[in-house]
Amino acid sequence: MNKGHMIVLGLSVLAGGGAFLLLGSSEPPPAPVAALAPPPLPTDEVLVAARDLSYGSEIGDAETSWAAWPKNIVPQGVIRKSENPNGKEDIKSSYVRIPISNGEPIRRERLVKGVAAGLMSTMLATGKRAVAIDVSVNTTAGGFILPNDHVDVLRVYRDQDMTRDLGAETMASEVVLTNVRVLAMGQTIEKKNDQPVVTGATATLELDPKQAEMVVLAQRTGQLTLVLRPISDSFPKEAAADPGPNPDNDTSLTIVRRGVSISQRAK
Repeated sequence: MNKGHMIVLGLSVLAGGGAFLLLGSSEPPPAPVAALAPPPLPTDEVLVAARDLSYGSEIGDAETSWAAWPKNIVPQGVIRKSENPNGKEDIKSSYVRIPISNGEPIRRERLVKGVAAGLMSTMLATGKRAVAIDVSVNTTAGGFILPNDHVDVLRVYRDQDMTRDLGAETMASEVVLTNVRVLAMGQTIEKKNDQPVVTGATATLELDPKQAEMVVLAQRTGQLTLVLRPISDSFPKEAAADPGPNPDNDTSLTIVRRGVSISQRAK
């Protein structure tokens, strides 16, 4: 082996030894640090509906339950256990005046205590009256009209003058009221042979005193039909944008002659 080969071999040995020393002296990588879970948010227990509660439902133990709710987002006006530990017992035997969905917090203003308080009277706005009319599936938009919907009230009647002049049965219709609120839809049940039998159905409307007179009279002189309006008409701002027919200004009638509809001004 010549001198050059010995020098190369010596340098290789020195380089390998240096690398070994460097690897031996390096510190092992630090262990991964587990991410710390955020501290739990402070909560309060809120009384909620344990199922869907419809209008007129009686509140018992099974209808409500306490549920944990973050304190910083607890809705105003709900029943909190920290403020009223006996809240569940306090509202027992109350009745629902405004429907409550499953899991929704209970608000006292949606309940009425005791049947004697009158469920329907709690739903009426100041100055309004509740008037019931006889209805059927054919006169309630196929049965799709529900409480809190808004409707127009039409009267269909026999036009005696036109029937006499034409010598044939002539029917006419007119708009009695527009955009009135439906308070309730219910069936009329009577007992026959000690068995409950459905004998008809009624719709209860929220009207002012003048409107109540018009509807009572119209029901005696013809058949009333409810025409369902869009849900946007339930809100005053949007309803005001839709002028719709005005029973005070529009005196037009629709007369059906031999199956043909004709509109004309009432005299």
